[in-house]
Amino acid sequence: MIHILQHPMPWYVAGPLIGLTVPILLVMGNKRLGISSTFRQVCAACMPGRIPFLHYDWKKQSWNLYFVLGIFIGGFLAGHVFANPQPVQVSADMQQILQQWHIHLGTGLLPEQWFNWHQLLSWQGLMFTVVGGFLVGFGTRYAEGCTSGHGIFGLSSLQWPSLVALMAFFAGGIVSAHLILPLFFK
Repeated sequence: MIHILQHPMPWYVAGPLIGLTVPILLVMGNKRLGISSTFRQVCAACMPGRIPFLHYDWKKQSWNLYFVLGIFIGGFLAGHVFANPQPVQVSADMQQILQQWHIHLGTGLLPEQWFNWHQLLSWQGLMFTVVGGFLVGFGTRYAEGCTSGHGIFGLSSLQWPSLVALMAFFAGGIVSAHLILPLFFK
């Protein structure tokens, strides 16, 4: 069993399992899958202040907080208890791009030379975390949901705005990967 949990699930298993969460949540109580709304709940619970956006009955949707807690616990278990002992495998084309950028792939999921505390305090690290975090947060709020909410729940419930949002997320990812990201590694 550990061997199965240490390796990535094939897309044809993981995809349907993720997809089945939508009808299960709808049948179990008309609940909507979404992660970004949980941040609003945490803010409303911890510091409501006089912000009208945070004045609502967040306790009605407290199940979402448990869902996110489960994501954190699952991520910890996957990264520490059931971690894949094999090095991360990337395509030959990606290896060539990383070599051009002088990035060494170690044994982890992320290149250690870019994802460490020292790099965080550099201008590139600050751009990635502060500016990137702001843009992700702004985009999530502007699109009225995150990629998981639009991609999993929105598309499965045939919502046109979710399709538009996902096309924008995808286009932004392509532009970032091909035009913006190379600027940081020169």
